[in-house]
Parts: sequence; C-alpha cells; structure tokens
Amino acid sequence: MNDDQSRKLEQLRRAVALQQLRKREGERRETVVTPPMQRADRTASLPLSWAQQRMWFLDRLDHAASAAYHMPVALRLRGRLDRDALKATLDRLVVRHENLRTRFVSVDGTPVQMIDPAERGFELIEEDLSGLSADAREAAVAERGLAEAHALFDLAIGPLVRGRLLRLADDEHVLLVTQHHIVSDGWSLGVLVKEVTALYTAFSQGQADPLPPLAIQYADYAAWQRQWLQGETLQQEIEFWRERLSGAPSLLELPTDRPRPAAQSYAGDRFDLQIPPALTAGLRALSQRHGTTLFMTLLAAWATLLSRLSGQDEVVIGTSVANRRRSELEPLIGLFLNTLALRVDLQGEPSTAELLQRIKATTLDAYAHQDLPFEQVVEALQPQRSLSHSPIFQTMLAFNNTAAGGVLSLPELELSAIDTPRQTAHFDLELAVNDTGDGLEASFAYATDLFDRATMQRYAGHLLSLLEAMTADDKVTVARLPLLDASERERLLQTCNDTAVAYSQDRCAHELFEAQAARTPDAVALICGEARLSYAELERRANRLAHRLIALGVKPDDRIAICAERGEAMAIGLLATLKAGAGYVPLEPSYPDERLAYMLDDSAPVAVLVSPALRGRVEALAPSAPLLSLDESQWSDGAEQAPQIAALTPAHLAYVIYTSGSTGRPKGVMVHHQGLVNYLEHARREYLVEAVQGALVATPYGFDATVTSLLTPWLAGKPVVLLAEQAQVCLAQLLDYAAQPQPWLFKLTPAHLDALSNLAAAPASATAHVLVVGGEQLTRRGLQRFRERVLPASVVINEYGPTETVVGCTVYVSDANEAPSAADAVPIGKPIANTRIYLLDRLGAPVPVGVAGEVHIGGVQVARGYLGRPELSAERFLDDPFAGVAGARMYRTGDLARWRADGELEYLGRNDFQVKIRGFRIELGEIETRLAACAGVAEAIVIAREDTPGDQRLVAYFLAESGAAPQPGDLREALARELAEYMLPSAFVAVEAWPLTANGKLDRAALPSPDASAVAARAFEAPQGEAELAVAEVWQGLLGIERVGRHDQFFALGGHSLLAMVLIERLRQRGYNADIGAVFTAPSLSELAQRLVPVAGAASDAYQVPANLIPDAFAATGTDADTEEFQV
Repeated sequence: MNDDQSRKLEQLRRAVALQQLRKREGERRETVVTPPMQRADRTASLPLSWAQQRMWFLDRLDHAASAAYHMPVALRLRGRLDRDALKATLDRLVVRHENLRTRFVSVDGTPVQMIDPAERGFELIEEDLSGLSADAREAAVAERGLAEAHALFDLAIGPLVRGRLLRLADDEHVLLVTQHHIVSDGWSLGVLVKEVTALYTAFSQGQADPLPPLAIQYADYAAWQRQWLQGETLQQEIEFWRERLSGAPSLLELPTDRPRPAAQSYAGDRFDLQIPPALTAGLRALSQRHGTTLFMTLLAAWATLLSRLSGQDEVVIGTSVANRRRSELEPLIGLFLNTLALRVDLQGEPSTAELLQRIKATTLDAYAHQDLPFEQVVEALQPQRSLSHSPIFQTMLAFNNTAAGGVLSLPELELSAIDTPRQTAHFDLELAVNDTGDGLEASFAYATDLFDRATMQRYAGHLLSLLEAMTADDKVTVARLPLLDASERERLLQTCNDTAVAYSQDRCAHELFEAQAARTPDAVALICGEARLSYAELERRANRLAHRLIALGVKPDDRIAICAERGEAMAIGLLATLKAGAGYVPLEPSYPDERLAYMLDDSAPVAVLVSPALRGRVEALAPSAPLLSLDESQWSDGAEQAPQIAALTPAHLAYVIYTSGSTGRPKGVMVHHQGLVNYLEHARREYLVEAVQGALVATPYGFDATVTSLLTPWLAGKPVVLLAEQAQVCLAQLLDYAAQPQPWLFKLTPAHLDALSNLAAAPASATAHVLVVGGEQLTRRGLQRFRERVLPASVVINEYGPTETVVGCTVYVSDANEAPSAADAVPIGKPIANTRIYLLDRLGAPVPVGVAGEVHIGGVQVARGYLGRPELSAERFLDDPFAGVAGARMYRTGDLARWRADGELEYLGRNDFQVKIRGFRIELGEIETRLAACAGVAEAIVIAREDTPGDQRLVAYFLAESGAAPQPGDLREALARELAEYMLPSAFVAVEAWPLTANGKLDRAALPSPDASAVAARAFEAPQGEAELAVAEVWQGLLGIERVGRHDQFFALGGHSLLAMVLIERLRQRGYNADIGAVFTAPSLSELAQRLVPVAGAASDAYQVPANLIPDAFAATGTDADTEEFQV
C-alpha cells in the first residue's frame, strides 16, 4: 500500500469516526434544541464570546505577555506583484469580516465589541528595502518580521490585524501580516488564504468580488453563544467534565532545567522534528489495526512519553476543537476554538493496544461534550490558582491533517511561507504534528523559563524511540517501551561508567598499612591530644593485640565489637581487629543503651574490645559477651610482628556498620576488604594530594564516613588527628586547623559546615584545605556561606554513597573558582574508580538524561549484604544485568537522582519520602532555598508533618540571623511572592540549633512540632486605614460575608477569577486603581490594599468580569494545528 492509499484510508476512517460521533451526539441531545443563529442588534452592546473574554482577561492581566497570542504570517512574493490589487484585496477582507475591524472596550465596566466602519480599511505599511545589499535586505526582513510579530496590540484602540509590505526588488516582496488571536484562529488562516486567493485573482484581472456574502458575522455568533448554553444543558455539560477531571493530577511535573518561576513569562522557543516516512507508515498501519485515528495514536505516544518523563501514571493533555459545527460558521474569520482536557490513564501497565482503546473512548467522550467553554470547566473544578502554570493541564497536542501548501501560485505570482521564529509558549510544552500526506512534521514549543533546547532535542529522540517501539509490537506494556536509542543507552550504561582503574585487589586494608609502616616507620601516624604515635609504634601495639585476639580463636569473617572513646585505644583496637582477620563492629558510646544492646546481640561478636571506662556499661548490656579490655597492660606481652592469616582473602569481612532500618531495627552492613581497599586507594589518589598534611577525624567511628579520614592517611604515610568528641571543642579545633597555612583533609557533613559558618567570626585562612563532605545533601547556599565565612579557598568534594557501597561512590569537586549555578543542590558528580551508577525506573530500565531514576550502584564496592537478613539482602542487593560480568551485583539505594546533560549526577532525595500535598508533588529544596533567602533567615529546613492523622502539611524550620526575629506571617507573605500557594508552609518554627544525630546528620525526627505561635495564619484583625476599609467593603459585597479581616485572603473566602475583575472595577469606582495580577500575587486584604494606587475620581478604563486566568492553547502554530473540526 502506498502513502496516498494509506492517507485515503486514514481520511475514510476519520470520516466514519466523525459520523459515529455525530450519531452519538444526536442521540445524547435528542431533547436539546439550539436556537437559530440570527443577526444581533448592532445598536445594542455586543458581548464578547467566551473565548474572546479569555483573551481580553489575559491582556488585562499581563499586557506584555499577550504577545504570546499574536498570529504572525510572513509570505515571500516572487513575480509581478499588483500592489493595487493586493491593497484592494486586504481592504475588502476588512469590509467583509466585521471581526477584522472590531475593538474591545469597556462600557460601564463591561467589555464589549465595537465594530469600526467598513471604510477603515486594512492598515498596510509599505517599505522599500531594494536599495540595500542582498545580505542587508535579508537581515532587515528578519528584523522587521520579528518586530511585527511582537509589537503589542491595544485591544481598545485597534486595529487588531496589521500588515507590512517590504519591497526587495521589482519582482520580489515580503508581506507580513499579524493578527491578535482575539479576532482569529488557525481555521481562520485557512479562510484568509482562500479568500485572498479569490479576491487577488479577481482584482488583478479587473473583475468584481467573486465571494458570496456572509450570512452572519462573528458578533452574531458571540451573542448566540451567550444565549443558548444555559440551564439544564449547561449543568449536564459541567457535571460531565467535573466527573471526568475530578482528582486528576493538578500539575504535570516534568523534569525541568530550572525551577518553575512564581509567574510564567510565556517566553518560549520551538524545535522541529521530521518523523521518517517508514515510521509514519507504521503509525498509519497501527491506527488501522486498532480502529483509531492517527491523532489518537499520537496521543497515546505523547501521553506515554509525558508519563515516563514525569513518573505520573495519569496525565491531562489539552487539545483543540475548531468549534465550527454549524455550516454558517465555516467561512468566518474569528476566534471559535475551544479547549478539551483529555485525561489519559496509564495505570495498570497497559499495552499499546490497550492504551489505544482507552484513548479512543476518552477522546470520543470528550468530543461528545465539547460545547462547554474551557473557562467554565475551570471555574467548575476550582483548581488551585497559580500564576506559575496554567490550570488543568500544562501540555498540548495539536494535530493537522489538512493538505499543506508550502507554495501557493497566484496570477504571475508565487507565494512561499517564511518561517517566523517563535519566541513564546502558552504552556510548559506543546507538540504540534502536521500530516502532509507524505509524512509527519512535528514541532515542540516549550517554555524557556523551564527547558533548554538540548532537552527538547532529547525529548524528540525519546518520542521517536517510543513510536518505533509501539509500531514494532503493540502487545508490550507502554511502561516497558524504550525511551533511549542504542547510542544513548550505551552512553548512560557504559560510557558514563567507564571507571576501570587498577587497584590492590589482592590485598587487605591492614596489609596496605603494614606496607606503609615499613616504608615510613618514623613518620607520625596518630595524633590524639598531646600524644604522638609513629607508624612503627602503632604497628607494634596493634600487632600485640591482634595476636591476643588470634589466641582467643578469632578467624576470618568473625566479628569483633569495639566500644571505646575516640582515642589511641580505639584506633589500635580497630587496626588489630583487621590484622586478626576479623571484621570490626563499632559500638559508638554515644548510642542509647537499647541500640547498643541490640547491636551486640545482632552481631554476635566473638569478642568485645572495650575501654576500661565503658566496661561496666557493656557488661550490663551483654552479660554473656566475651570482653577484652583495651588496657594494654593485659596484652602488652604479645608478639610485635604482623600476624599472617593464611586463610584471609580480600573477600573476607572488614567491618560491619549499622545503619537505620525502615522497620526501626538497625541493620548491619557487611563490607569486605576488596571494596574497602578500592575506596581507600581512590581517596588516597584524589583527596590526599602531596601538599595535604594529613586528615582530621571529627565524626564518630561508628559512622562509615569516618573511614575516609581515619584509614586513608595510613596508606600515604601521613598522620591521623583525632579531635575531641565534645561538639563545641571539636568545632573549635576544626577552626584552629582551618587557620593553618598548610592544607589538611577534613571529612565533614553539611551540618558541620553550617556550624562552622555560625562559629567563625572571620575567614580562618586562604589555605586550600580539602574538605570531603558527605552524609546528606550539600546545598550551594550552605557551601557559599561556608566559603564566605570560613575557608574561601577551600576545595570541597561532595561525596555521595550509602554505607552499603563503602562510604562514597560518586564525587563532585567544587573549588573557589567554580561558576555560579541557579540550582541550589550541589551535584554528586560522577562515579569513582571501579564503580558503576545506574539510574533505573521502577521496572529496572535506564532512564534518560534529566529524568529521575532510582540510584543503583554496581562495582567492586558493593557490600556483601546485611548481617543475618537474607530476605532484605535479596531485596536490595541485586544481580547487575548491565556489567557484562558473571556474578556482578548492584545495590538498590532507594535514592533518586538524575543525569545532567554535562554527565554529572544530581541528587533528588529519597524515593520513599516524596512529599505530596493536595495532589501536588513538592520539591522541598526549592522552598528551603527561597526561605533561606528571606530577610533575617540564616538557614532553613522544610518537612512534611502529619501530627494529626490525615492532615499532612508543610512545616518550615529556620535559624535566624544574629539579632533577627522573623515572624511566621512575614515569612509566609515573602514566600507567597515567589512560590505557588500549595508550596507555602503552614507553620514556621524558629530553632536555636539544628538537632543532629550522633553521626553529625540533621535529625529531622527531633524537630519540634509547631505550636500556635508558629502558624502563619493570624487571629482576626480588623482592617486598618482607608484603603483596607475600602477593600473590605468591596469583598463583603462581592462574597456575601459579614466580616473580613486584614489578613483574610480573597480566594480562601470564596473568590475566583471572575470576581477578581469585578473587584478591580469596584475598587476603581471607589477611587483606587490596581493591576489585576495583584489579586493573585497579593491575595490578602492588607497586601492588596498596599498595591492600590489612589486616583482622582473613577479614572482609567473600567474592568468587568472576564473568564478565568486561562492561557489559550490555540494561537497559530507553525503547522496551523487547529484547522480540524475534530482532532480524532
């Protein structure tokens, strides 16, 4: 079957579908009689149509942003141009269509249509560019085209269609025509082309106007629309859409390149994609097999892509209907379009075949209920209002399969379209597809506030991959269809993980220490207070204890617990345990007795090394545990040479460190020497560069991060400095070392950086100390503050890695010269030597760049598993299907991250702690960043609390700057200017210091519940001042309430966007002007009163109720995508 036959079949199927739809529509509306469309009284006020009212409202809300609703067309005319015939043609169009000479003014506060006399004609400016060079001419054409496309219209003054004729040569011209969407739509462009053809042909040959007179005008349609859709018919339509869209996702949460701004700017760009002919043929065949139209099939692919990118299994996608089902409307130029919100359900892992049937039913139902204007759908649903995104849906699909005519021939003239760069976007993301008959041309229009062009290029590739897979096998579930092509999959799985580096894979960690001690016996290995131990001395003392342990029967894979204060004995005991062939189990003395008792019981150590001061406590916790004192007098007679354990291999246990478990029980992670050695050699190469003097231990040895500073220096012949355990003393010591001129290695948590920033009176030094930071997410604001206050020249290495994969698996290096970034989270970088990072979806497939996936870690550092927890080990430690090595394993972390375009990893948080409030998934980091920027706030944390079952809410915690006392209400008002309402915390709690765990991490569970003083809502307070009293009286009248306080909010009291315009008009009548946007950005009474501008009398144009704040979907796209009656 050739393409022409396929296209004819497609058109036939579409015709049948429309016939069935009209039959269903007729059955549904047997009792509904629409009134005839008659000529409206031109002596009375002419109302706007619902769609026009939407456009008028948007223009009043943000006049500059209304440029997004311009419809520019640029045509190159080659041949002999009859300029008189062209001008006569354009003038005749204005005479013929009242809508092209209509303005929109306020009369007594109500927007009405004002139709100018037919003599007004078409505003055409002529400009001669023929005197310029060829290059200069083309540059001028581009400049004039861009200027014409973006020059703002005044809806009250008009005209709302304008043109510019550029003369390039006697036989070459460019015609620029720009219309405002309020008087035109995509279908109208087709009418315009048809009528220009007929009129120009006639006038250039001296003939009369050949077009038949129009039966009605657009103003007649607008009046008719207002009259007939009401009563029971209106209620039935509202109930249908309320039922279909109730509970749908409020926001499509696509991964963006930048945080969503508080108010969308409508700035945009476009990226074009050609769908190959073979794939187009496959899509036509797929549609034919399943009885769907090509639009439905494309909708299935688009919905699948959006679902896979966002992680949401329901998406709402907008699409347009031409809304011209009455024949008398077809030849009119005007704005008739309506928007339909199609809710696509991808739950239950449907196959392509199953999804197509779902979409077919959804689409036909939606078109059977297309009469209700979209603005009324929005008002019926009352979604959460936000200036940051459009309501109901944020993405569009438009489809056009009318015949395309790139070159139009007229008498002695050839016309071809000039592509006008699109610099606006009505939504986050729009896909327009044009069916030329020979193939499919796609265009992505996207908001540049959110996305980069490179992201759109990737999305286009993902869409092609999906379409290929859908046509190849329609039985595969859409969740398993590949988004990546072979090269991108290879890059993410292999190239990004090309980390192979030679390391001491045949040696154990303590053997590396022994070799170093032999090389530098007299170098200082350990500093603790005033004490200094050389490598030789530390080696001898650890060997004595190791021989004592061996004498007790210790063998490889046995476990020895160590409970001691931070000091020499702790370090000796740890090293001796490794030398004896066992794995050490650190028992941090700061842990509660209950936790220590559990760890002792669970790890079942063959011996417990305990300091004399803690012996009594350990005996009480585990009476039967075999204790061995770390008092050297008990084993000082042991052999001083290193023990040789023939059975010990790098696969044996090095340590067991306990981490928190989701069940509340800690779980012991078993780490082998092979993984430990790989990490230590990485740390030696990358952190302990030659100039670094040694490392500082400032964290508990029960925290695996301490491995970096405690063991790495012993592979390089450098000292380990054990700092005090008391927090304040330790911080002071850290500042002392920070002041030293020679660099040291610090291993800290972000909480340490914050504490040091608070403590430092001035920068400690300009030394390039090396700071390895891990344990929790590092923010740029915290890092910048640390550099400003403590160490401006420091090299900070952000290290990520769970205990289950040995301390750290990825690193990102930030130095003082790093370029600033809009993102607050510091990246976690790239995988270190001999590790592999996979970001996988819930079905185990790699996710594309920019998309959130669960972090899976492969490579040599993957731990053996959890001690005594085989079921949990099997759940988290999985076979690695990507390594290409038999027996390879990977660890499923439960963390979310995404690949950045530059190959760096960005940490996104835990997948089991996603915050969802009132249907919105919320990025807490964004709120924290904005809150930390508020006046008087030094640091901020935001969490979701559920202190009352079923009542989940956001609570903000903050450290105030010295001398400041920010108030909850003030903080909420400040955030309200930048964040959507659903992202505003309900309470703000001031804390003096962050609660920390024993490992130095933020202890979120210890953050206090908010009390009444923290709640941002305030008790009733009467309006104050003339302006507030005026606002209160207007609110009372509009909302029908008796009492309004100065902190009450308009929308919370029942206001909506329809009333918002009435509010502005009522205030104007009282002598106050305000921008309509203030009602959204300053919703409280006191805030709005501050925005009012007193005027003398009732100044400026009045405002009257328009439709809801709804960006329209259907300004002309490059594909004229709205020229269908139905997109089915």
